[in-house]
Amino acid sequence: MSSRPAHRARHARRGDERGAVTAELAVALPTLLAVTAGLLWLLSVAVAQIRTVDAARETARALARGDAEADALRVGRRVAPDGVRITVARSSDRVVVRAAGRIAGPGGIFAALPGAALAAESVALAEAPSDSRGGVLPGGAP
Repeated sequence: MSSRPAHRARHARRGDERGAVTAELAVALPTLLAVTAGLLWLLSVAVAQIRTVDAARETARALARGDAEADALRVGRRVAPDGVRITVARSSDRVVVRAAGRIAGPGGIFAALPGAALAAESVALAEAPSDSRGGVLPGGAP
């Protein structure tokens, strides 16, 4: 007979805990979604930074091989994320290209967070002019 009161006590405790899983899920699920959204935004920032680096590199390579500046900038802008500015500086034998911009914050529940700065610099040595057969011209002049 003593087993009956113990059984009832165990059953009563289980009844008290029935809503605990629902409450835990109600707290955990939005937190998990917020963390996932934050990680996705960080991934988009990383992709934008890689595209900014690629834009600077492609522009510098095009200028180093002798392409017109307008054509080289067009190549860089095609690769760069929206809002990134590309600037060119030249020295005697080097081309320095800087790309810089900003990506907006994630918005939504993260609207208070600021955006992220994007920046890249690429340096390339200017190639010597070559003749139509691929040989370097004497003195580097055509």
